[in-house]
Amino acid sequence: MEAIYRSDGAWVAVYHEGNLFNADGEWLGFVKGREVYDTTGAYLGFFSNDRRLLRQRRPPDKPRLQPPPRPPRPRLPSSMPLSPLLRALPYGYIDMFEEYADQLMFISDTRPDME
Repeated sequence: MEAIYRSDGAWVAVYHEGNLFNADGEWLGFVKGREVYDTTGAYLGFFSNDRRLLRQRRPPDKPRLQPPPRPPRPRLPSSMPLSPLLRALPYGYIDMFEEYADQLMFISDTRPDME
């Protein structure tokens, strides 16, 4: 289980057995090599060497992949090691957990309420 960090150094997700989960244990997507795809198979970005989920600013031209079956929720540790020293991103790249925090970190808030 590897921690994934946001550019400000906060622990926001984990990479576990080929899948990406947020800090609440909700499945965000799957990983092929270093490329990350969401639960529908749409391209999200790539893992950088310093354990961030990044994407180029220009729209990606990656095909949608067939997602695997939903994995079981992992048992997450209560804390993770501090992030490595993260350098500033060049203009051509964005941190997905900063730009799309609502869709990636707070999935339960985006679901409709039960009636």
